[in-house]
Amino acid sequence: MTADLDGRPPTPAAATADDAGAAADAGAASAAAAAPAWRTAVTGLPAAARRGLARRPGWVTSYTAALVGLDAVALLLGAVAGHLSRFARIDGTVGGLGFLPVTGLAALGWVLVLAASRAYESRCTGLGSEEYRRVGNAAARFTALVAMVVYLLHLDVARGLVVVALPSAVLLSIVFRFTARKVLHHARGRGLASHRVLVVGCGESRDQLAQRLSASPYCGLAVVGTCDPQPAPGDPAAHVRALAERLNADTVAVAHSAQVGPEVLRRIAWSLEGSGIGLLVAPALTDIAGPRINIRPVSGLPLLQIAEPEFSGAGRVVKGAMDALGSLVLLLLLSPVLLGVAVAVRLSGPGPVLFRQTRIGRDGEPFTILKFRTMHTDAEDRLAELQAQNDHGDGGVLFKLRDDPRITRIGNHLRRYSLDELPQLLNVVLGQMSLVGPRPPLPSEVERYEQHVHRRLLVKPGLTGLWQVSGRSDLDWAETVRLDLYYVENWAVSLDVEILWKTLRAVLRGSGAR
Repeated sequence: MTADLDGRPPTPAAATADDAGAAADAGAASAAAAAPAWRTAVTGLPAAARRGLARRPGWVTSYTAALVGLDAVALLLGAVAGHLSRFARIDGTVGGLGFLPVTGLAALGWVLVLAASRAYESRCTGLGSEEYRRVGNAAARFTALVAMVVYLLHLDVARGLVVVALPSAVLLSIVFRFTARKVLHHARGRGLASHRVLVVGCGESRDQLAQRLSASPYCGLAVVGTCDPQPAPGDPAAHVRALAERLNADTVAVAHSAQVGPEVLRRIAWSLEGSGIGLLVAPALTDIAGPRINIRPVSGLPLLQIAEPEFSGAGRVVKGAMDALGSLVLLLLLSPVLLGVAVAVRLSGPGPVLFRQTRIGRDGEPFTILKFRTMHTDAEDRLAELQAQNDHGDGGVLFKLRDDPRITRIGNHLRRYSLDELPQLLNVVLGQMSLVGPRPPLPSEVERYEQHVHRRLLVKPGLTGLWQVSGRSDLDWAETVRLDLYYVENWAVSLDVEILWKTLRAVLRGSGAR
């Protein structure tokens, strides 16, 4: 039994996990002698456990209540904005009815529609774009509901009020939820407001799942222990549930392994019914995002249907348009910065302002990448003598040196805030790169690629990418490859927007660059 893999001091419950496991095994074995195997998982536990023990964490209730309040306030403010834009005062009426009663009912309706759209489910709030998608769905339904009510009751409502009020309310709800999410992430970074997770599985798959969960604290899944499903003879389901309750875990995460077959997984799921403990199952197929996954039931089996990655079609046309328009707008807006950096580089010492280097683009096509020069002019000649100091730990595919003596004084500042990358906007305009994509590799790096890593070249390289916003140059080679391949396999316009936003935040903080 391994406890507290998230790096925090072991809790008293986690420290006695082995004792809990032994007790669970003994209880399961004795119960099995007097009752059918499938009654053991329930009747072999105390009555309090059978009632469910209110496993819903207190922070979940508080956070959900805060979202409800924020959504109601968003609708009220949206209604006020719409009313002021139409009547320049808020003491009027809406459809012949008092403004305040109508707005109060509308706020209640907005909250109810959000609830019906499952926008308050804890599995989507505080993580990923699914929360915003559900808010968008609720907005469409609420608009239809308002239109239907106005039509059926023959209310005389100014269209200008509705046109301003509803979009304002939706926008404010999204802004409020984004702010609440950042507060929640900050709390989770301090070890608070997280689900307590017991990871069940065997060997490497169990340990990998525990490590992946612990590496992303903002996801809110704090690992408090791991266990094998069948450490001793007895009912594995009773063992897992008793151990989860002993550790005060509100979630059980099952890692894929040969020892956790369909029968064992089914028993664990049944044993957790009524306990309030959630169940997560990690499939054997990883790094495949939700939009590519559909559940297809066949003869009682929930089969995962995996769609092919999208490398062409309407989505790619949209991406190309975003690249062309976005790069031109950025070049225009940042032209004073580009000019200032160019002058600073030129005055910093001898050598060209721009650094040109051959990189490999989409489908293995070479192109010349542009950067502001951040190194002394003899940097390439000194590479061989510094190769032995490579601290990237990737077997020589990438060269990274934390205190590289070849970098100029102005170059350190440019790299810290990624200003040296700005000339690559010209590469985007020329269609050689994209705003978002995998890192553009050197020809020498591509020569060392393993076969599967060549999938990075199926799309255009990017000015920024998923690996940059996940740690930038602080990541090792294996994690960089994994993130780049994840992007290639699961690209979407929404993912590009999210990466661009996170890039801006990372650049302003100057994190991860060297």
